[in-house]
Amino acid sequence: MNWFNNVRNRIPFISKRTTEDALWHKCRDCEQMVFTREYEENLHVCPECGFHGRIGPTKRFLHLFDQGSGEMLAPPKVKEDPLKFRDQKRYTDRLKAARTATGESDALVNAKGRIEGHDAVVGVQDFAFMGGSMGLAVGEAFVRGARAAIEAHCPYIVFTASGGARMQEGALSLMQMPKMTVAVEQLREAGLPYIVVLTDPTSGGVMASYAMLGDVQIAEPKALLAFTGRRVIENTIREKLPDDFQSAEYLLEHGALDMIVARHDLRDTLARLIDFLLPAKEAA
Repeated sequence: MNWFNNVRNRIPFISKRTTEDALWHKCRDCEQMVFTREYEENLHVCPECGFHGRIGPTKRFLHLFDQGSGEMLAPPKVKEDPLKFRDQKRYTDRLKAARTATGESDALVNAKGRIEGHDAVVGVQDFAFMGGSMGLAVGEAFVRGARAAIEAHCPYIVFTASGGARMQEGALSLMQMPKMTVAVEQLREAGLPYIVVLTDPTSGGVMASYAMLGDVQIAEPKALLAFTGRRVIENTIREKLPDDFQSAEYLLEHGALDMIVARHDLRDTLARLIDFLLPAKEAA
């Protein structure tokens, strides 16, 4: 421990917020150090390189919804630990730790509100909750979000951030993929838009299912978007992949995305899309 840290730790009136770790944020992309306050005020976007950091549902809803219009939807109740799974820890203990750390019931949270006057149901996956992994609770939350959108006759907008299926639920987690695909089809039968915003990172079974089924596919800049790891693909095809492979920019160039939108512009973009895909006379 250096002299500065030793003296700082002995001064009782210095709050945790003013400590070295709290004052600075290191960008995961360019590795530049920026003031945490500046980073947070910039919607968790690096002011040096524009890399979009991960944010949870609460901050996402605050940014998207008109002031005072947001309303959280009740989380679904599903059977927990259906396989009585245990690795280094019990699955139930992992769930408790994730809930304590995030304050959320599971990795997908829904809310209803207005985006520049347009009604919308928005689902946000939180990578901080067990890597945003897809299990029974995520599948049921997605279905309920879609049904809430159908009931309110408004779009369902989903922000993905996930490492894939939740291994602690085995094949039951994979069964959520067709379940959510059916929910997407129900939205289309109702004539309602399903819009996907892919954020860093989105991969695995999520990328192979509802993350790529949107009527409009949007991604945040420099997001990692992949079905499986780079090394697995390179060993399979025995070729070297491009440096920007599995980036949002690569997918846009190859036709897998409709647009890349910076976080500061996302609210306006979504409002214009809703206005175009669901005119006011239809919404009424």
